[in-house]
Order: sequence, then structure tokens, then C-alpha cells
Amino acid sequence: MGAWEKVQKARDKHRPLPLDFINAMIDGFMEFKGDRLFKEDGAVIGGVGFFMGTPVTVVAIQRGKTLEENIIRNFGNPNPEGYRKALRLIRQAEKFKRPVIILIDTKGAGCAVEAEERGQGEAIARCLFETATVKTPIISFITGEGGSGGALALAVGDQVYMLENSIYSILSPEGFSSILYKDASKAKEASEIMKITSDELLKLRVIEGIVPEYGGIDKDFNLVVRDMSGIIRTFIDKAKSETDDALVEARYNRFRSFGIGKWDA
Repeated sequence: MGAWEKVQKARDKHRPLPLDFINAMIDGFMEFKGDRLFKEDGAVIGGVGFFMGTPVTVVAIQRGKTLEENIIRNFGNPNPEGYRKALRLIRQAEKFKRPVIILIDTKGAGCAVEAEERGQGEAIARCLFETATVKTPIISFITGEGGSGGALALAVGDQVYMLENSIYSILSPEGFSSILYKDASKAKEASEIMKITSDELLKLRVIEGIVPEYGGIDKDFNLVVRDMSGIIRTFIDKAKSETDDALVEARYNRFRSFGIGKWDA
């Protein structure tokens, strides 16, 4: 399957959203709202619940399934308060020693003037900076689109996985083609050279693994949830044997190693 086909699958309006995975995997999920600075951001969902009996914190970037819901969720493009809410909950997870599960599906961070006025760049940078040193296990999944700094802000995990037909990139193929070819209509050609698919990023060791989608995620959703749950269970069990300092050092080394011997592929 070509890169452009995977882009279309990642954007499919019938594709399960992060909240669907939360409902399938997390028992007793209780959502927390607000960044304690400005307001609630509907594009970021965060809260606590139980994963196979283990208390966890869950953070997700969520778009809507209808026009009305998309307006509430800003079409899945978080504003600064969304990232500040996410960081607040991740810090809370550190305090109470809860593992963090992060689910990402976004074209990118909100780019309205108001978002910039409220410090979008600083919010993303602080999310990256502070999450890197949080002393609790963090695992991230790209479930659909993983676009630009909007996705990267919440992908500072000890492990990062992608669903088979998800994408993860510095910007959209349309944006890339506008820069490279001066023509947004060449997005298909751009996608083929961007290395944005799960198999390409696994080869480059940017991610730890791929969650298969079998005959199609809409048809085999339960199988995908089963595999994701197995990955999370293994991750949490392994993390229990790690000290806080070892966890943070391993996370640091994971990201510090990017660009060192990884790009020969």
C-alpha cells in the first residue's frame, strides 16, 4: 500500500477515534477538564481510569464525528490550554505514580491568531520539556494522523507505537508539497517521499512498533484493541521493575539517539 493510500485511511471519517479506544480499554474513565489558567479545550481529552485493574492517566487528542462535535473539539487541533491541561494531568500522574497512556489523532496544533496570542509555541515546548523528565511510565499511540508539533508535544513517551494505517509527520503532505513544489495539489507525490507511514518510521526506529489493522480497523476494531492492550500491559509490567531515575534516563537516551545511526535506511 502506498503512502497516499495510508494518508486517506488515516483521515477516513469512519476511522475509530481516540475516545473509542478509551471506551474499549479503560474502565471507569473519569474526565478532568480545564488548564487552571484560561479555559477548557475540547480537542484534548484527559482523565483517569483503570486499565486491567491498574490505575492510569489517559490523555488523547480528539476530533469530532459530526460538524457540531468538531466545532466543540476545534476539529482536533489543540489550543495552548489543551497542552497545558495535558501537562497538568501528566504531572498529576507522576504525583500519584500512575502510568500514562496517550492517544494521538490530529492534523496539528491550532494555528489561529488567538492560539498564538495565548502562547501556542511555548505551550508545546513546555509540554515537550517537562514531559521528558516526568518520573512515571508514558506510552503513546498514533491512532490516525500525527501532525507536526501538535502531535509531537504528546509523543514524548518511553515507547511510541503507530497503528498500521496511521501517519506521523512534520506537516501535512499538502503543506509539504506547497513548500517543495509550490503546489499543494501535488500532495500525493509529496507523501511518497516524506517517510510518514508506520513501516517507514519503524525502519528508521522512530517508533517501537506497529499495531496491525487486519482486514480493516472498522471491521476488526476488537482485534486492534486486543493488540494495543497487550502492548500496554507488557509496557506497564516492565516499567514496574524500573527505578524512576532509570526510566527518565532511558527516555532521554531514546530521544537523544535520534539522528545517530538511524538514517542510513
